[in-house]
Amino acid sequence: MAAARTKNPNPVPSVWTRHKREPDQPSLSRGAIVREAVAMLDAEGIEALSMRKLGARLGAGATSLYRHVATKDELMELAVDEVAAEVHVPAIEGADWRTAAAGAAASFRATALRHPWLSSVLGQAGLAYLGPNLMTFSERLAALFTAAGFPEPARAIDTVLSYVIGMSTTEAAWLTTVARSGESEADFIARLMPAAREAAAGHAHLADGYAQAAVATADPAALREEKFRYGLETVLDGLALRLPK
Repeated sequence: MAAARTKNPNPVPSVWTRHKREPDQPSLSRGAIVREAVAMLDAEGIEALSMRKLGARLGAGATSLYRHVATKDELMELAVDEVAAEVHVPAIEGADWRTAAAGAAASFRATALRHPWLSSVLGQAGLAYLGPNLMTFSERLAALFTAAGFPEPARAIDTVLSYVIGMSTTEAAWLTTVARSGESEADFIARLMPAAREAAAGHAHLADGYAQAAVATADPAALREEKFRYGLETVLDGLALRLPK
């Protein structure tokens, strides 16, 4: 007779489905580990984060960390949920769902730019969406689009988030490149412009884009903001057509 299989106490690979272990170092908490991990991610990026380096920064061995967080994947789930608490979803005032949706999108973008690693890992951080802060964020968005009258609020939410995450990922990558150059964004653009113009020679339809880039040397942050707002308004225009007449 075959031996009975031992039931896996944690069949779903996520930090949110695993029982917490008792700490062996009272001064070391999961919250402290996650906050330090977020600080490392913000300063050095995903590639620099390791359990060994994190333990050294906390004055603890990697073994102590593993009693709170079993893997780096779990750590990323926790980090994503930690910064998700910063995203604000406004309540609908009257019937003005667009203002509330735009406010939520802008808050998400601002959070993603404060934490440049966030957008790129949202789809890779295991079951991060099970975290309490992301669940609260999703619930508030669902309430917003349901109150607006969308027959399929989940699809409306997916549409807005796909746009915001896509734009934020590109913008955060650009700002990371600028930061590594050691220059201001305006100076970095100004230095690139001669080579960009030369490369675009003979491509008449690219002229408008390079004219915008020239303007960006004066106020690049304002131009990025305007681009984001233009795209978001276009997305919301399309969603408005889905509302019942």
